Amino acid sequence: MILTVTLNTALDITYRVGSLRPHASHRVSEVTERPGGKGVNVARVLAALGHEVTVTGFTGGATGRVVQEKLAEVPRVADALVPVSGATRRTIAVVDERTGDTTQLNEPGPVITPAEWSAFQEAYADLLHGVLAVALCGSLPPGVPVGAYAGLVRTARAAGVPVLLDTSGEPLRRGVAARPDIIKPNADELAELTGSYEPLRATQDARRRGAGAVVASLGPEGLLAATREGRWRATPPAPVRGNPTGAGDSAVAGLLSGLADHLPWPDRLTRATALATATVSAPTAGEFDRGLYEELLEKVAVTAEVTAA
Repeated sequence: MILTVTLNTALDITYRVGSLRPHASHRVSEVTERPGGKGVNVARVLAALGHEVTVTGFTGGATGRVVQEKLAEVPRVADALVPVSGATRRTIAVVDERTGDTTQLNEPGPVITPAEWSAFQEAYADLLHGVLAVALCGSLPPGVPVGAYAGLVRTARAAGVPVLLDTSGEPLRRGVAARPDIIKPNADELAELTGSYEPLRATQDARRRGAGAVVASLGPEGLLAATREGRWRATPPAPVRGNPTGAGDSAVAGLLSGLADHLPWPDRLTRATALATATVSAPTAGEFDRGLYEELLEKVAVTAEVTAA
């Protein structure tokens, strides 16, 4: 079983409109609702790949109940969300059907009390028993300490569970110092962490700061990985038009799936890149175009980086 942690869970609402125009009224052609937050998206993709997944984090209020009701409909996903007094946030994505562009509106999360944070830490430690890997994903809701992920990384490492960290800013900087097995920043998050805008140099710098492996999302250019075993680039055959929301979460799912299946790094990167690219073609985060994914497994190019940064 794989555990995903989403401290700032959400109800993802997607509106589709013919053409998004400022200062105008719009008729919505389609509305979809999904349980969301980065770790929840990761869990949905993992479940679609056939893995058993447990989701934890916080849930509260009427929106939180909707999230849990919809999670119960997802096969192979178990709900271990911890209740809080505040209300789970919503995220609104408005898709312009004419251009394919997406406008994202993200609400803040609920304020987490010290007692609620303590209860979560206890639940998290219990959930780690028998887990193959854990993913710590996304932003921190108000009230959660900025060093929260560092503590959760240490707890996982003490339990002997491989841990992947996917966050940004100060939570990432502090989390890296706790020595997670993998971090998965995008190019901007990696540059913010290291001060370097040269991706290969930055990935190696992030490893020196404590990460066992660094897998950087480079958008349409694929993934760049620096690990103990070597350095690789994984590149899709061609850019795909669509909604990139959730592509990074699918890459995380691919990395965790490859870890659970004991794949070598090049095969993990192939899977992660194929999933991320196939997610761009899907209508909502946490889903992927399975036909395109299977096609891309044969077409993603993985090349070794042999020069030092």
